[in-house]
Amino acid sequence: MRALLTSKWTKVAVFLICLIPLDALVWRGFHHGLGANPVEFIQLTTGRWTLRFLIFTLCITPFRKLVNLPDLIRFRRMLGLFAFSYLCLHFLTYLLLDQSFDFVAISKDIAKRPFITVGFLGFLLLLPLAITSTAGWIRRLGGKRWQRIHRGIYFAAVAGVIHYYWKVKSDVRMPLFYGALVAILLLWRLADWFFKRRLPAAAKLSPQQVPADSSR
Repeated sequence: MRALLTSKWTKVAVFLICLIPLDALVWRGFHHGLGANPVEFIQLTTGRWTLRFLIFTLCITPFRKLVNLPDLIRFRRMLGLFAFSYLCLHFLTYLLLDQSFDFVAISKDIAKRPFITVGFLGFLLLLPLAITSTAGWIRRLGGKRWQRIHRGIYFAAVAGVIHYYWKVKSDVRMPLFYGALVAILLLWRLADWFFKRRLPAAAKLSPQQVPADSSR
């Protein structure tokens, strides 16, 4: 398994798989398969894939620990950048096809429509993560500071779920499903952080300091 995960061809294969949603969207566009409202179809499709790639990215750390495959980390940056790429397509569809780059109308829309406001917030949260995703930025910022910045992906994912929930209004089953996945991943992260803090403290206790009921 390690040989498969570390192969450069596996990374190429994952890259090509990540392009499939975009390829399918382009194919639909050329074959008149975008429905009665093409702009809305493109927005919903790119928005959903943004959330999915955010969730795929957040799954890497739990999976690599649970199944003991540390080399999965090789794909986290790629998945995160694909999440941002689909978000850019989602945002560009709104700017160009929906609003025709009317920045006055866009600014009013962001201020008055809550789902657009929180969606724009999600974009702003992911922007610094995409910019600092390179090895050079990790060296400049230092590992701990870089990690603190990139924890913003959880807040971006939450913002994306809220944006989707407020957007669809009626059938909220899919936003709730994505929200449940993000909540599980966030709870796992909090539990992992909590136990990491507890273990060093417990390791410092001498045998005389260990509580009498610690064997329970």
